[in-house]
Amino acid sequence: MLAKESLHDAAAWFDLLTDEQQDRVQRDVAVTQYPAGAMIERKGEKAYAWIGVLNGLVKVSVGNSDGKMASLTGVPAGGWIGEGSLLKCESRKYDVVALRDSAIIRLPVATFNWLLDSSIPFNRYLLHQLNERVGQFIGKAEYDRLLAPDARVARCLAELFNPMLYPGKGMRLDITQEEIGYLARISRQRTNQALRTLEAAQLLKVEYGAVQVLNLDGLKHYGM
Repeated sequence: MLAKESLHDAAAWFDLLTDEQQDRVQRDVAVTQYPAGAMIERKGEKAYAWIGVLNGLVKVSVGNSDGKMASLTGVPAGGWIGEGSLLKCESRKYDVVALRDSAIIRLPVATFNWLLDSSIPFNRYLLHQLNERVGQFIGKAEYDRLLAPDARVARCLAELFNPMLYPGKGMRLDITQEEIGYLARISRQRTNQALRTLEAAQLLKVEYGAVQVLNLDGLKHYGM
């Protein structure tokens, strides 16, 4: 059983629940460890749980029969994904892959639906999350087509510091240049150049295996 303290840290919505609801969530969630590169959820499989990242970093992506891949977003610790598939009772429309060793929380669909039926605050949280996610994907469709690599890296990092989708992250994130490259879909070498450009613009500070954001709004609007 996952400790309540861990759920408080990993799920901003957990604090919105009553004691009874928290007890059931704590009883029903399951945690699974995945090594880097592992498939966590596969496109086309039936969705049976809401997915949270307890620790680590995952990538949401799609691909076709020719082997072409497109990264939709990255999800750091504290993020939750997959509610759309549960709400529509459909199969996953994407793959979820561990970019590094990660611990994944699963909230069963039965418990998810029970919270929908019994908690107005939980519903409100989901509404805000879905709205934020729609805005995120609209923005990503725009910058993938129109922006140069430096700006793509800036927007990619800004997504990972979204306070609605990933609350409580602070302004520092453990992430490697290789992982940023996967998410922005550019080479590691080009990612390094982009990060140095953004650092020179005083938008962030590059650390060993991490990025410290100095100006989140500047990252969001870089290259506009």
